[in-house]
Amino acid sequence: MRYKGRRQSSNVEDRRGLSGRQIGFRGGIGTIVIVVIILLLGGDPQSLLNLFDTGQGFTESATPYEPSAHEQELAEFVKVVLADTEDVWHLLFDEMGQTYREPKLVLFSEQVQSACGFSGAATGPFYCPGDERVYIDLQFLEQLQDRLGAQGDFAVAYIIAHEVGHHVQKLTGTLDQVHGLRGKLNETAYNKLTVQLELQADFYAGIWAHHAQKMKNILEEGDLEEAFRAAQAVGDDRIQLQSQGYVVPDSFTHGTSAQRMSWFKRGFSTGDITQGDTFNSAN
Repeated sequence: MRYKGRRQSSNVEDRRGLSGRQIGFRGGIGTIVIVVIILLLGGDPQSLLNLFDTGQGFTESATPYEPSAHEQELAEFVKVVLADTEDVWHLLFDEMGQTYREPKLVLFSEQVQSACGFSGAATGPFYCPGDERVYIDLQFLEQLQDRLGAQGDFAVAYIIAHEVGHHVQKLTGTLDQVHGLRGKLNETAYNKLTVQLELQADFYAGIWAHHAQKMKNILEEGDLEEAFRAAQAVGDDRIQLQSQGYVVPDSFTHGTSAQRMSWFKRGFSTGDITQGDTFNSAN
């Protein structure tokens, strides 16, 4: 992706080097060991955070942090991508007669406190609707890319655009509508809704890529293939097969590899935000 010398977003908080720990677990439990299945791309950390009583305290301290040259370059890349999402979504919201409110992006290392609670890097990149921020640990993101085979700079751009897609859902009311049904539906029915939510965020990532290319000619050879591989890599079927050796469709929360790639492609090929009603689509 072409990003050198282009505008970087100022909506970035760099919390790398800040470390913290949550204190006062519910019921006086001293230690809880959590085995985390990676929730890359749109992972809702609330299911993990509910294990903790986040209201009982959080301590945070700063330590010297020296990012590698590669990580620092990746941070600059991320800021350019965020700037591109701002430009695209401002344009599209203007066309809809609405105002786009820009999200913040938080760079952190190892662990972070958000309005959604306390989270470790193993949660993966996530969007917190409570504070309208996207959270990313760049070092852990690189590890996830290596594990899942979703490498390349445009794969990272896809990840950011997907999380910003959740912010778009927050602004349009879709995110709150779905989250409001938590506990009112059985698990299978609610999982189906979260799949549709995630697929729409994939579609919005494609919408972003379409208009960013049209506005700024950002794409280089192989970029789209990197995004396609990233979408395939984080399908529920592929992750479950790799992690447990079998697939349980009723437990899907993000969609299959084929679905995720298909909706990204639809967004990119049409550039039409009205084509992204995943909730009433058979696909």
